[in-house]
Amino acid sequence: MPLSGLRVLALETRRAAEMAQLIRRQGGAPVVVPSMREVPLAAGQDLLAAADRLFSGEVGMAIFLTGVGVRNLNEVLAVHRPGRLVEALRRVRVVARGPKAAAALRKLGVEVHLVAPEPHTWREVLQVLEDPLPARVAVQEYGRANPKFYEALRRRGAEVIPLRVYRWELPADTGPLRRAVRELVAGDFDIVLFTTPNQVVNLFRIAGEEGGQEALQGALRALVVASIGPSTTEMLEIHGIMPDLVPSRPRMGFLLQELADRAADLAAAKRRPGPGP
Repeated sequence: MPLSGLRVLALETRRAAEMAQLIRRQGGAPVVVPSMREVPLAAGQDLLAAADRLFSGEVGMAIFLTGVGVRNLNEVLAVHRPGRLVEALRRVRVVARGPKAAAALRKLGVEVHLVAPEPHTWREVLQVLEDPLPARVAVQEYGRANPKFYEALRRRGAEVIPLRVYRWELPADTGPLRRAVRELVAGDFDIVLFTTPNQVVNLFRIAGEEGGQEALQGALRALVVASIGPSTTEMLEIHGIMPDLVPSRPRMGFLLQELADRAADLAAAKRRPGPGP
């Protein structure tokens, strides 16, 4: 089997069982550790004020970045502004970052005018938007603000109205993640998989709390690191890590298949001593 004998760490939370199965199918020994937790935000004044601007007709475009964000926004506003979200979205141009957000919107009965192509990052969203942009654009955030995306929209003449409905936090029980950091530093893994930028952030956050960010950096550079796509790769690079593999499509299945195809060569390259001084 392609990953036979290799211990693979994955930091998946929502799709942990699926990830473990994919790793086993390729012969690897999976260790899947939850690394983050989705925390819905209460309907505070900022969110309700932003929603009211959408309902009043001020907003000409609404951009949705995640399916879970669509559902959370609908659930929150169904309590505080019942019946108004779908009505308002039918009057504006609706953009989805990817198929999950598009599917959630269509389930509500909202027409989706544009869907960004793979790899479904904010950069692809910018590419599908046609100028001139409306004067005001609402953006459903995905756990954290994206200053680069917002600045790009502002440069094209739009005021950005964030719709903040949830945030990403550490898991309630950080014990398994702390143990994974210690095992990484000890060299107990051959491969580590990253499928969202927040996994990178939280892994280094825990390493920092344990006093070992530099040790974690060194450990990751010594093993095979696979990143699912551009946003995750960018976050790895911010933390000083260049991934060894990024799949041709940002999907877990492609990630595991292409990793299996190249695992032996990648692992051998990591074991090969570097040039002398």
